[in-house]
Amino acid sequence: MAYTVLRAGDRFVTTTDWLTSRHSFSFGDHYDPDNTHFGALLAVNDEIVSPGEGFDLHHHQESEIVTWVASGTLVHRDSAGHSGVLYPGLVQRMSAGTGVDHSERNDPWPGLPGSGTEPVRYVQMVLMPDRHGLAPEHEQADVSDRLATGDLVPVASGDPGRGAALSIANAGATLFACRPGAGTTVAIPTARFVHVFVVDGEAEMCVDGETASLGAGDAVRAVDAGALTLSTASGAEVLVWAMETGLGGPAA
Repeated sequence: MAYTVLRAGDRFVTTTDWLTSRHSFSFGDHYDPDNTHFGALLAVNDEIVSPGEGFDLHHHQESEIVTWVASGTLVHRDSAGHSGVLYPGLVQRMSAGTGVDHSERNDPWPGLPGSGTEPVRYVQMVLMPDRHGLAPEHEQADVSDRLATGDLVPVASGDPGRGAALSIANAGATLFACRPGAGTTVAIPTARFVHVFVVDGEAEMCVDGETASLGAGDAVRAVDAGALTLSTASGAEVLVWAMETGLGGPAA
């Protein structure tokens, strides 16, 4: 078993006059040959975008992109004709497949008062699919009611047995979300690769009897770990990837 704690302040940062983007892995102009992926996970970008700004149409292919909004709203549009607005408690996945252009902007959305008027913060995660040549797909689901229980909720998975809200093109990967309340302990599913990211709040992660204190933006990467638990004294929001394979096979 091996695990690593990655601190929020050690992430790569991209800044412009409208964007602050913190990267947990090599991304864009930031390259570290020892930090290109974990399991099948290629990117975890923690983004803040100003109102009326965002990413105009740009291209993706052969990647699974899952987006989770922490605060504010985000408008998605793509060249396959899909569109929608994201907000806290809603998860979106875009399977780029053979290729698709999409935009993500902090713009107003019809019928949603206040949308596009405050900075949006969201976490965007990119995963390598295990099936290629698929047509582009997009779907989103509101999981607010399930999150209200404080339990770990499967929100996107390639394993039908997980009962996740959304399906992704990677049979060995599942994304869980949870909002454990004060004084709560949650059991984290075991897998070959486990990636835990604290979106907000504070928590303690116990890995095979060793405890790590985590704050917003901190992450834990565990390989072949035994019992994993997450506890919080004051409440938190957490995203957990459980993956059975990595790039190039089970040992990658």
